[in-house]
Amino acid sequence: MIDKKKSYSTAVEPETAVLVAVSTQKQTPGQTKEYLEELAFLATTLGIKTVKTFTQNLEKTDIKTYTGKGKLEEIEIYITANPVDMVIYDDDLTPSQVRNLEKVFKDVKVIDRSLLILDIFAMRAQTAQSKLQVELAQYQYMYPRLTRLWTHLSRQSGVGVGMRGPGETELETDRRIIKERIAFLKEKLEKVDRQSTTRRKERDRLVRVAIVGYTNVGKSTLMNGLSKADVFAENKLFATVDSTVRKVNMENIPFLLTDTVGFIRKLPTTLIESFKSTLDEVREADILLHIVDISHPTFEEHLAVVNDTLVEIGAADKPTILVFNKIDLYSPSFNSEDGLNDDETHEESGESVLEQLKKSYLSHKADSVVFVSAAKKENMQELRNKLFALVKEKHFAIYPNWLDLGYTPVQNEE
Repeated sequence: MIDKKKSYSTAVEPETAVLVAVSTQKQTPGQTKEYLEELAFLATTLGIKTVKTFTQNLEKTDIKTYTGKGKLEEIEIYITANPVDMVIYDDDLTPSQVRNLEKVFKDVKVIDRSLLILDIFAMRAQTAQSKLQVELAQYQYMYPRLTRLWTHLSRQSGVGVGMRGPGETELETDRRIIKERIAFLKEKLEKVDRQSTTRRKERDRLVRVAIVGYTNVGKSTLMNGLSKADVFAENKLFATVDSTVRKVNMENIPFLLTDTVGFIRKLPTTLIESFKSTLDEVREADILLHIVDISHPTFEEHLAVVNDTLVEIGAADKPTILVFNKIDLYSPSFNSEDGLNDDETHEESGESVLEQLKKSYLSHKADSVVFVSAAKKENMQELRNKLFALVKEKHFAIYPNWLDLGYTPVQNEE
């Protein structure tokens, strides 16, 4: 007889992980702590619960096991005594490091930062194009990391008389399967890229604005505010992987607004290569809106990461509006030397945070700077005015006779 008073949970227990990072000459302990917090956020995005973090100070990471021998033993003792599903490393591991660590940790999965990011992209990808891009990046990541113990990714192709060479090993078979799949995906993506290029050329007569920024800075929320679109926005890393394009009208002048994938520190190079067509939306844009989460403790480093990525993809010389977002979550924490007062001085001055920020050194970070809260719709009109000034300039360069065609300015309201 079933006891109706008892309840049984069918919820799946989240996987657990320990995080590992090394502070080197190139990475300070403070940076390591920040990177581990971001790594934990990446894990949370995949539903993984962080139970412990391990850090070590070394001149450089160990070539065989990433950390030193003593720290490795410490991690091994912990996961032996506690239920842990995986060990996640904050840097890319070499194939030999993965093999060595798997021998030490036995049944516990060994994952690095790139694989974690690839899994998030795979989960977030919605369109056929982005799914192809992520799959290609995954296979390119896997190819050099194959071992004889690797689980087959698919059934063996070409099995039969005369189809396999004599003495072909499982490793060689897996490599051939993946190599063929990579070639197939590249060919398919080239076809999709050509179609995307054709679509973009058809839009060439409209001014194109691309929203760029670090992941989770509020790009999708800002796009919704500017375009009245319903773009998915969530407080998780890489909530948006696919590019979203919306047509916007300001004072009867149309332009295209594109929400792009967010950047992040240590972004896997395979993803940059695979998302070429998505990044083309940034390369071919006329204007960039660079969004920065001013409430984040290391927002200036985020700003630098995005600027470096823009240089890498050849899009750093475009007219850009630097938009400091989330001012509603910001609290002054800089000293007077930086141009921002501390909390006590701020209260005495009676000035709002927005007024303080406009007088700060941040207002000189770029030729055009705006401070907004996209979620609270604060100071959005100033952003619209600055954006429209750039759009109008570009638009009249394309259509110099637009006024003769009956253009009538319409006043926007907040």
